[in-house]
Amino acid sequence: MEGKINTSAPIEYQSEQSKLNILGFWVFLAAEIILFATLFSVFGVLKDRTAGGPAGSEIFEIKDVIIQTLLLLTSSFTAGIVIFEMRRGNRRGLIIWLVITLLFGLGFLSMEINEFMHYYHEGATMQTSAFLSSLFVLLGTHGAHVTLGTGWAILIIIQLLTKGINPTTAGKMHIWSLYWHFLDVIWIFIFTFVYLAGVL
Repeated sequence: MEGKINTSAPIEYQSEQSKLNILGFWVFLAAEIILFATLFSVFGVLKDRTAGGPAGSEIFEIKDVIIQTLLLLTSSFTAGIVIFEMRRGNRRGLIIWLVITLLFGLGFLSMEINEFMHYYHEGATMQTSAFLSSLFVLLGTHGAHVTLGTGWAILIIIQLLTKGINPTTAGKMHIWSLYWHFLDVIWIFIFTFVYLAGVL
């Protein structure tokens, strides 16, 4: 039961249920902010505790991290186009731009996996030091969220193909876009306070 329809509002806000779902997701994002704030705090405390293992300046490949950042920030831009196409009622354009967004996300994940393999070959594992433990947990948690967001988007694509754009699917699409933009913001903090601070 979708409740009263308001056709003057953007499609994702046209039903009361969608409005409640979006509001509830903002509450969820507040909890996610607390989670990542905790992980950043732990990393801040442990970042100098290398226990004789490599420090960030020794293992970070800043050029690769810049490429990762560009991939994720570009995916945020294309996610904005997804919502634009959704509000135009253009299902084909929505799906095309969503697939492009996912390709950027998959490129990011591929580079992060290669980054972890590079650390391993350099002798930098979670067991090496407190610094590396906190680093892997922070990066891994963010990477797991990106992986979840990718799978979530694929499920939404399936729903769009079968049900089209309606207040329910539009609400889900909007919630996903909030999640994806949130992950991009978290990555900016990781890039700044983990990588840039680590090499300077």
